[in-house]
Amino acid sequence: MQPNINVVSLVSIGRHPQSGRARRAEQDGRAVELGLTLAGQSLTVVHAGNAKEPVLRQYAGMGLPSLTVLEQSEGCDALPVLMSFLQDKSVDVVLTGVRAEGGESSGMLPYLLAEKLGWPLVPRVAEVLEIKNGEAEVLLALPRGQRRAVTVKLPFIASVDNAAQEARQTAFGPGLRADFKVLNGDSVVDEAASQWQISVAKPRPKRIKVVKAKTAADRMKAATAKPVGGGGKVLRNESSTEKAQAIFDLLIEEKVIR
Repeated sequence: MQPNINVVSLVSIGRHPQSGRARRAEQDGRAVELGLTLAGQSLTVVHAGNAKEPVLRQYAGMGLPSLTVLEQSEGCDALPVLMSFLQDKSVDVVLTGVRAEGGESSGMLPYLLAEKLGWPLVPRVAEVLEIKNGEAEVLLALPRGQRRAVTVKLPFIASVDNAAQEARQTAFGPGLRADFKVLNGDSVVDEAASQWQISVAKPRPKRIKVVKAKTAADRMKAATAKPVGGGGKVLRNESSTEKAQAIFDLLIEEKVIR
């Protein structure tokens, strides 16, 4: 735990991928877990939305004495009220999930907050190693299990990756006893989102490479095998025009563009 560090974790209402029921969002839970590691009981957890949402008790049940709710009606933009709240506080670190599990789920909120506040953004954080002298050493989660340590100045916003420490189990009793601090914020209706038509996502068909196989087992293995990159081309000294043409040719070959 880092002393004298003001950490804020932003949480949202998640959706179970199978049943669609409301739940504690996976990445937001990890953001709260990381916040508890950094700040302990002094962690501030903030939600913009309905204060009567039962799912918020699941976050409080992680050992939080209180939770702050910026009261908003459904369909309002969370960005203005969150920005106003953070500007009024002396915040050092803001932790969010990479993206929400409901609504737009675009993952743009941390980027927009960082732009409005003029703070640096550190994406896909796995761990905060150390905070001292106004700087933080942060471990980033890279593809294939790789990690990269970077240094960033306070204050900053970090989106927490699935590679971060898994959120602890929630306890019903402490969650029920936690104090909710409800603040009335300025509700700004998201005009663009109000005109959208939301439908259930359909899985994209998987391209199956047709191979000659003697048995059904061989055909099944070929159909379910993951594609392996067989070639490639490294462009180092070529001009920008030649590099762009190589990328364009690859997109046409893979039928990404026609």
